[in-house]
Amino acid sequence: MADTSDTRTPAQIEADIRRRREVLAETLDEIGVRVHPKTVVGDAKAKVVANVDHTIGRAYVQVNRVIGDVRGQFVDEEGAPRLKRIVPVALVTVGVVGLLALGSRRRKG
Repeated sequence: MADTSDTRTPAQIEADIRRRREVLAETLDEIGVRVHPKTVVGDAKAKVVANVDHTIGRAYVQVNRVIGDVRGQFVDEEGAPRLKRIVPVALVTVGVVGLLALGSRRRKG
């Protein structure tokens, strides 16, 4: 069996009870603040903002990587344009724009 004898004085016991009540009151206050609707909404907004910032950062890195790859296709190591690749792309672009222009004229007329 457990020893149930307590060698504390009644004043010590009352002081311990008082301290525990203060600790519990602080804990309840913290819980009240944490579950308050404004706190919950603020925490949710902070999480969303953090996730959006992370997603935007990843997208920025990916876009920069793609731009670097495309630039590498049309510019050589010295920075000079690669005409063997630029001329065909320019011709295809002009052809597509021309076809779109002709197609829009036929619909209007």
